[in-house]
Amino acid sequence: MTKIWSNGAAVAQVRVARPTNQLTEIERFYCSGLGLQKIGSFQGHSGYQGIMIGIPNASYHLEIIQHESGQPVPSPTKEDLLVFYIPQLSEILEIKNRLHGLGYHSVLPENPYWEEKGFTFADPDGWGVILMNTSGI
Repeated sequence: MTKIWSNGAAVAQVRVARPTNQLTEIERFYCSGLGLQKIGSFQGHSGYQGIMIGIPNASYHLEIIQHESGQPVPSPTKEDLLVFYIPQLSEILEIKNRLHGLGYHSVLPENPYWEEKGFTFADPDGWGVILMNTSGI
């Protein structure tokens, strides 16, 4: 566990969750396209189903949920982004080609900074995903 709070409390995991009404296509984009792994899933939980996707053994992941009767899904702004810092350009180009093969093409980011060393895509719900060719912060 990592101690991140100012009082020294330990945090075991971080999950970022959001809804969708197209769970199958979201899984296709993030797993088949980006190459993340489905690390968990559930069905029949009070009308919800969902997937957890991410990097195996990491202490953070995404959870995408869908209600059986549909649900309001907020429209993202152009600044709602998920950024992947990938130092190897060849790996970025491989991911970019996979996404193109699935019908996803680069889009212009709102902030031109992301265009300097990265490629921006919109996931099926319109959330920005950036493949940034740097080692991160």
